[in-house]
Amino acid sequence: MSTDKSVQAKEVVRRMKEVYPEAVCALNFNSPFELLTATMLSAQCTDARVNLVTADLFKKFKSPADFVSAPVETIEQAIFSTGFYRQKAKSIKSCCEILVSQFGGEVPSDFDTLKELPGVGRKTASVVVGNAYGIPAIAVDTHVKRLSNLLGLVESADPDKIEAQLKELLDPSDWVLFSHQLATHGRNVCFARKPECGRCILNDICPAGSVAVNE
Repeated sequence: MSTDKSVQAKEVVRRMKEVYPEAVCALNFNSPFELLTATMLSAQCTDARVNLVTADLFKKFKSPADFVSAPVETIEQAIFSTGFYRQKAKSIKSCCEILVSQFGGEVPSDFDTLKELPGVGRKTASVVVGNAYGIPAIAVDTHVKRLSNLLGLVESADPDKIEAQLKELLDPSDWVLFSHQLATHGRNVCFARKPECGRCILNDICPAGSVAVNE
């Protein structure tokens, strides 16, 4: 880890805590299983859309067993508007079959175990362990990927490398919150197409922000 990046990270964390002290997961959930399912649905879909879908979905499918017993076509219809519904339905059903057969219908809290479930990658596993079980983890979504690069904290397009580099820079106690803070900032200020650098609390220490304002 470079000294410059370490100093930058500390200042970004400090400012983020001032502006977004209570940033939370944007997905609505009442259990680890609901969060796991919602996160799987959020691939290539907005959290707002997922929340609209799961509001009804979790009334019909209350447990992994409910998904296992349902025809995959029924699941597809229920999640259609989240996009890529065929693959998502297949992954959710397959995942639920393993949860029922191997874990008694419970979602495991172990990161590596979660990561081996159908349709579950590092990002999804990180979201679940971090938000459902309070285990330090960094979920690299599109906002975290984009902003961490813009801020000069990392230099990679690979989510796995970004995760590893951020973990070197940040205290584990900040991992989960920092992921939410970057996502919140990305949704509210640092827009991908036209970031509002003029009202960004990080503008004076952001390499990309300084360039954007001076152009």
